Amino acid sequence: MTTAVVFAYGDVGVRCLQVLLDAGVKVPLVVTHRDDPKENVWFDSVSRLAEKSSLKFVEDPPELKIPQTDFLFSFYYRRMLPQRILNHAARGAYNMHGSLLPKYRGRAPVNWAVLMGESETGATLHEMTEKPDAGRIVDQQRVPIGPDETAAEVFAKVRDAAEMVLKRSIGPLVAGKAVLRPQDLSKGSYFGARKPEDGKIDWSKSAWEVHNLVRAVAPPYPGAFTTGMKVHRTKLEKDKVFLKQGPWKEGGQWFAGCGDGKVLRLLDVQETT
Repeated sequence: MTTAVVFAYGDVGVRCLQVLLDAGVKVPLVVTHRDDPKENVWFDSVSRLAEKSSLKFVEDPPELKIPQTDFLFSFYYRRMLPQRILNHAARGAYNMHGSLLPKYRGRAPVNWAVLMGESETGATLHEMTEKPDAGRIVDQQRVPIGPDETAAEVFAKVRDAAEMVLKRSIGPLVAGKAVLRPQDLSKGSYFGARKPEDGKIDWSKSAWEVHNLVRAVAPPYPGAFTTGMKVHRTKLEKDKVFLKQGPWKEGGQWFAGCGDGKVLRLLDVQETT
């Protein structure tokens, strides 16, 4: 029987672990994270699925002894796995990444893709190496990004794409018939982690840039903010007269002028003062 040690967290972790179980892969160990009480936990629980499926699992172990296994998978696990752990997989170690590699390697790929105004992203299953998100690609699935979609809405599509990719790939991987292709990292990009303070709105930027920031960090993420308010959803107002840079209220509605002279309607505002 084919075995796989699984490192996983969140919705993608739950979906992909279930794909392995449905495919008859034996999972001797699941490694996941404890939920952070300071974090908005809006996603599903890998621990709960492992417990329900009678799988051995550990949460954030200080030291970890990994059994020898055919495969090792990482599904939205939040830490880089060192080569000494990858070496325990006799037939390969693979990661599910939330972008169309080699674009948006690194952290928070969906949020970055929305922030940068991309019209598509996706999910990529790739071989793990010591360099992050740089290994050969097993398979990818594209998903569109609508001009007003939030990162959470896009992530839901990426989650479905990840499940689809693994369902297509697990059979060929187990059979030894998967065809992997190298990445051209010169055509890609790398982005780091994002922090709540990165959601501060700079009204000197263009309306499109501000709109994309709001979409990229809208709830359940920490949100975009300016003095006196959080802004959760916006819309470009093509015919609205620019009054000033920054927010103003008119007829019970909030608007904001941006650095390019265009105006956004603030559709969802949470006043903080």
